[in-house]
Amino acid sequence: MKTYSAKPADIEKKWFVIDAEGLILGRLAAIIATYLKGKHKPMYTPSMDCGDNIIVINAEKVALSGGKKDKKIYYWHTGHPGGIKERTARDLLEGDYPERVVIKAVKRMLNNGPLGREQLKNLRVFAGPEHTHAAQQPEVLDVAAMNVKNARITENG
Repeated sequence: MKTYSAKPADIEKKWFVIDAEGLILGRLAAIIATYLKGKHKPMYTPSMDCGDNIIVINAEKVALSGGKKDKKIYYWHTGHPGGIKERTARDLLEGDYPERVVIKAVKRMLNNGPLGREQLKNLRVFAGPEHTHAAQQPEVLDVAAMNVKNARITENG
């Protein structure tokens, strides 16, 4: 029995669109990272980019469980002494670029190297319900139906 290793010519990439409205951020990011890596395919090879292209719409309506909107803090450094800055998830979601919350969550679940950067290029995130990739005819990926816990449960059911 020989180990199968995918070649670049064998890799077939599909397009999927995910509506992030009401979905839990961490669970959504884990599923997106799995599809970007290609781990859902039987021909998965760790050293190759066998993943699919993912389009995320309604990123501004993603849900965070618990009090994470106010407790989750994103840090960055300006490069100057004492230049540590911070911003909460609520600030990002209500700011000009709410899609960055989803991008950061997925980026931190991918490999930290050239392969991870290449896989992250296959992710397109849009804050609103419209996207510019209709020509690729993406399939709808219903993340909420995969597990009951993936979607935020409202009081009305």
